[in-house]
Amino acid sequence: MRKFGLIGFPLTHSFSESYFQEKFFKEDINGCQYQNHPIQDLKTLRLLLEKENLSGFNVTIPYKENIIQFLDELSTEATAIGAVNTVVKKDEKWIGHNTDWIGFYESITPLLQKHHRKALVLGSGGASKAIVYALKKLKIEHLIISRKEGNTNYAEITNDLLADHLIIVNCTPLGTYPKTDEYPPIPYELLSKKHLLYDLIYNPSESRFLTYGKANETNIKNGLEMLQRQAEAAWSIWNS
Repeated sequence: MRKFGLIGFPLTHSFSESYFQEKFFKEDINGCQYQNHPIQDLKTLRLLLEKENLSGFNVTIPYKENIIQFLDELSTEATAIGAVNTVVKKDEKWIGHNTDWIGFYESITPLLQKHHRKALVLGSGGASKAIVYALKKLKIEHLIISRKEGNTNYAEITNDLLADHLIIVNCTPLGTYPKTDEYPPIPYELLSKKHLLYDLIYNPSESRFLTYGKANETNIKNGLEMLQRQAEAAWSIWNS
């Protein structure tokens, strides 16, 4: 039996477990199982890696960066990004990869138009690092908006800044179920039909961030396709 899973906390409304269980059933994949491992601290994470006979696993909040200390090797992409969301065991070594950037790259590419040359990235965590990597691959300039010192703050988002940055990617958890009334504090009234709003959140399917954008005729996209594509990329890594 090949064991796979998802490591993170909390995992109450995880996409990955149901996705892979359904994939195994639909595609008649035998001898594989996928389950959630809600880990609350790094000590428990270490024990899990030592005791569970996992063939590979996905990593989500809050361990995309902390997981690196437990790994033997990183892929070129994971090294460049500084965050890992997919791990495979090969020759008794844990190897970290990042497929988040692939999911984002593949899902946003069909939506891009000529005027989409600059992007605002909301948030500065592990997820945003993968988005920045993908934007660089797409040759799209980016500016990180975050409350962290050293980054541009939300209060600094002006009309001129929004007129120049026509892609806005929400990499924060603001608006995720069950706290669906939350949203990033940007001046939505300054958005236009030229803007593309992309939310990494998939539950709900339309967050407040996207709803407020749509009210100003922006193009919107949630994170479901990105998740599906990164999951398939992870499956390819586990079977390579």
